[in-house]
Amino acid sequence: MQIKTVTLLHPGNMGATVGAAVQGARVLWVAAGRSEGTRQRASKAGLADMATLADAVGESDAVLSVCPPHAAEDVAESVAGLGFGGLYVDANAVSRATAQKVGGTVGKAGATFVDGAIIGPPVTKPGRTRLYLSGAGAEGVAKLFSGSMLDARVIEGGLGAASALKMTYAAWTKGSDALILAIRALAAREGVEEALLQEWAGSQPNLPGKSERAASVAAPKGWRYVGEMEEIAASFEAAGLPAGFHKAAADLYRRLAPFKDRADPGPEVKEVLDALQDPGS
Repeated sequence: MQIKTVTLLHPGNMGATVGAAVQGARVLWVAAGRSEGTRQRASKAGLADMATLADAVGESDAVLSVCPPHAAEDVAESVAGLGFGGLYVDANAVSRATAQKVGGTVGKAGATFVDGAIIGPPVTKPGRTRLYLSGAGAEGVAKLFSGSMLDARVIEGGLGAASALKMTYAAWTKGSDALILAIRALAAREGVEEALLQEWAGSQPNLPGKSERAASVAAPKGWRYVGEMEEIAASFEAAGLPAGFHKAAADLYRRLAPFKDRADPGPEVKEVLDALQDPGS
């Protein structure tokens, strides 16, 4: 199947750069109800605005869903409700079970489901961002990004394999950021933060810097990580493994909601630690 037109849902910080990386196909998006920031990202990425989702889907051979994990099923249902029968790519941070549910939803409407997972930052330089793909149609989707800055890789493992990879990867990267911030918050509450930092400097020299980076980089994005931590917890639970750590990580990130999208400069470490110690934040 030749993919000539793609609908991107939605051009957020990550999605816009993924849309810009598509090669040899027109990329559409739907501006209705989206913010001015989203409009600017879409314009910069060269995406074509369509009046309605029905208009966009009606012209598309493929739909690419890049949204917060809690919205993945709703986005799939909205597209399936329009009877879309092309390729549906879910590139969201969801568990294998959620990916399979999304696949079932769009499959009933006649679409071919491709499971996807993005690892790395927004696509601004070659070699930093990977799009993993699995399932029927994955090879065709990978070709869309051939020669672009986005490294698209097809992996084995069947429906949901790409999502399972994302869950295991982010379980460490984003999970460990939550853990180290919680540890510093506990040390601060106990009055031993400086002593802990001194001990880390001698015995675990990478940890002081990791905690500083987690505060400045992860805290402003924490609101987006809540659903991802819950999906990871569900993955552990489904495998018969304890899920409590990532449920706690979701709680920790939920407390960082006041720092949403705060940057230049990011929050100070003390602000982040204070927020983590406040259950009402």
